[in-house]
Amino acid sequence: MTAISNPADLSANQPQFLGHPVGLYVCFLTEMWERFSFYGMKYLLLLYLTKYHLFSDAGGLDVLGSYAGLVYAMPVIGGMLADRYLGMRKAVTFGAILLCLGHLGLAYEGFQAYVENGVVVQDTGAIQVFYFSLALIIMGVGFLKPNISTIVGQLYGQGDARRDSGFTIFYMGINTGSFIATLLVTYIGEVYGWGWGFGLAGIGMVLGLIVFLAGQKYLYGYAEPSDPVLLKQKVFAFIDREWLIYLATLPALFVVWQLVQYNPVVHSVLLGMSFIVLGGIIWFMVTQCTKVERDRMMVLIVLTFSTVVFWALFEQSASSMTLYADRVMDRNVFGFETTAGQYGALNPLFIITLAPLFAWLWIALGRRNLEPSTPVKFALGIMQAGLGFGALVLGAQFPNEAGMVGAGWMVLAYMLHTMGELCLSPVGLSAVTKLAVHKVVGVMMGAWFLATAYSELLATQLAKLAAIDTPSGEVADVGEALASYTELFSFLMYVGIGIGIFMLVISPLLKKRMHGVN
Repeated sequence: MTAISNPADLSANQPQFLGHPVGLYVCFLTEMWERFSFYGMKYLLLLYLTKYHLFSDAGGLDVLGSYAGLVYAMPVIGGMLADRYLGMRKAVTFGAILLCLGHLGLAYEGFQAYVENGVVVQDTGAIQVFYFSLALIIMGVGFLKPNISTIVGQLYGQGDARRDSGFTIFYMGINTGSFIATLLVTYIGEVYGWGWGFGLAGIGMVLGLIVFLAGQKYLYGYAEPSDPVLLKQKVFAFIDREWLIYLATLPALFVVWQLVQYNPVVHSVLLGMSFIVLGGIIWFMVTQCTKVERDRMMVLIVLTFSTVVFWALFEQSASSMTLYADRVMDRNVFGFETTAGQYGALNPLFIITLAPLFAWLWIALGRRNLEPSTPVKFALGIMQAGLGFGALVLGAQFPNEAGMVGAGWMVLAYMLHTMGELCLSPVGLSAVTKLAVHKVVGVMMGAWFLATAYSELLATQLAKLAAIDTPSGEVADVGEALASYTELFSFLMYVGIGIGIFMLVISPLLKKRMHGVN
């Protein structure tokens, strides 16, 4: 038995709703609630550490970087285990359970840190619970994230014209969940208590698990283990291979629990893995590829490096941009006091509103043979990320009487960043499948996700350039803080615009080496 014996027949026999398999809506709601919990927690994390446990900016950013790097690297392993042994359905269920435990564990705050005789006194026990909860979330995302998307693809037979619209509906769930969470969870956490915010995110994940378990009958046959006999084979006296994987998560969980506390180790591991993978890819290109294959693989390597730059800029949203919104931005909008974390909702809001426009634009340009090539889209994406920081630099020139910057500049920055994302992100994974040699597509996909993981780590290291000493959790001098953030954003603006222009200049060469691949 394989995961799908005849997908076309299975799809034809499954109950339909609004022209799509019911299983699509099971995945839609599961992922919506998973993203609700993930993004709600993401934009609270740094504020919670610096304002409640009184971490320094640098210390809080190190934790955020370790967490973000690991949470984007772990799906590579989770996807492999699902493909080879568990199947997607079991992997998603197990990942959702780990996520529920992790998010609910974050709701335990412990006592608030305080300063005594110039020394910060923290609840070290509560902080260890926090780290362990992050480890549970990292492992949970590793099992769930890569496999829920795969299930959606399996719901449609080969050549099914509904596949693209099905994924559009699915991604709408991702952005709906992240939009609602970033507005609601961050507000509850910052106004009513951090534990309430994290707890609400956890409740969202519990709802996602309930939906997925209740909808199992609509997924059976689409995401099963590739070899059920092998999975149930006894490895030890009474432990089969499936339970061995679950039990092996415990020591892995302990390792991740330690890693998330030591940013330099995570940095070294990801960097080391990147060099090893890059070395293997170059060896493969030199020894086993034709000239055309080698050219295409080289283009893919350049695109992969450029995506590290883009995401390192873009992911300032949960780090330096969130601290900026908290410390030097006038968050009173039309008489309503917003919270710093709520501005993260602008990204999914702009995706929901602008994605249809971009889809129409590419089609309209394509009909006139004017659609930009993939390298040009990457260049435009990186430049717009740089221009987003330009908006913040410009806004810093017009503070109000209290020295605070208007929220409109942050809205403009998020709009530009999201437009950049819509240029680059949709074509990224597609470029991997089109440009990579068939026998190493999996390796190149892993390299792509590894690059994304490293960019998350790099983002927090860049944010540390504007780290401010806040021993009491509050900024003493708003003007000094604004100057520090403006210096960082100026640097990021020049990096984004400069590398974007460089990519634009070399795009004809890259397009030529793609040898006809669009």
